[in-house]
Amino acid sequence: MKHFLMDNGSDSLLLFFSGWGCDEHEFEHLKSGSDVLILYDYNNLRLEFDFSGYREINLLAFSAGVFAAAASDIKNISGRKTALSGNPYLFDGHFGLSQEIQEMLCGINEENAADFAKNYLVKTDEELAAFHNSGRTIESCRAEFESLKRLYSERKNSIKDIFDSALIGGDDRIFNIEAQKEFYGSRLRIVPNARHSIFFRIKSFDEILDMAAV
Repeated sequence: MKHFLMDNGSDSLLLFFSGWGCDEHEFEHLKSGSDVLILYDYNNLRLEFDFSGYREINLLAFSAGVFAAAASDIKNISGRKTALSGNPYLFDGHFGLSQEIQEMLCGINEENAADFAKNYLVKTDEELAAFHNSGRTIESCRAEFESLKRLYSERKNSIKDIFDSALIGGDDRIFNIEAQKEFYGSRLRIVPNARHSIFFRIKSFDEILDMAAV
């Protein structure tokens, strides 16, 4: 996987596993009092990064990044661990992506990508206008999706539910909300009137963590 550091001169780090098809450009509008290490492009789950300068590390994982975080070998997370709009069992037919959703994601192309964002990722025209596209190509996203399926097959028996809390939009159309309630139980918070992404109605990563802690 690739990574990008938002260096805010802090001794606290937010380790952010972003979603499928993402890169740092989608999240550059979000602020944080901590440094933020954005992980993306899960063609593998290897990460070379020096964590030794941080006194505290919090984890936020979004969408497919929830699986990537749960299946990764990173062990030095000392703070909170929050799942956002996702499940560790990414390709489980009940808790993860249904076959219908998988086929829909595989069919995204240059012509229908905007419609996908409008119908599945955001709730309003204002959120759509604020949507930050990644610099990724359709081909790289398709390759990543195949890699995610391979990684899931290899690691599904060793996935750990590491999360203290979870958030999901009340109108999420990617993951089944009732299944997430079943999986996370009292750890789950519902974000009213939001679809899969809540990043376009907030100003900071810290706000997301505060929402999860309520």
